Amino acid sequence: MRIEGIQNPALAQQLGGVGKKTEDFGQMLMDVLKEVNETQNKSAQLNNASLTGQPGVEIHDVKMAAEKASIAMSLTIQVRNKVLEAYQEISRMQV
Repeated sequence: MRIEGIQNPALAQQLGGVGKKTEDFGQMLMDVLKEVNETQNKSAQLNNASLTGQPGVEIHDVKMAAEKASIAMSLTIQVRNKVLEAYQEISRMQV
């Protein structure tokens, strides 16, 4: 059985590039980890700016950045746990 890529470029674009050559999984993970790190850094910067009394820093912006950072970290940890579970399950399979 042969599975062909999506021939319709508009549909492939809607599906996030399915059918095109994608980057490798390791690079994708590194990019996601960089985004999570940037989110954590932005939250820390806003928090520090708020604590030092810099003008233009609203408390709700600080709280939203902290929640975004928390959610991003929680999601990253959950994905890591699922990947580890899958790896362990595969390693337990008998060949």
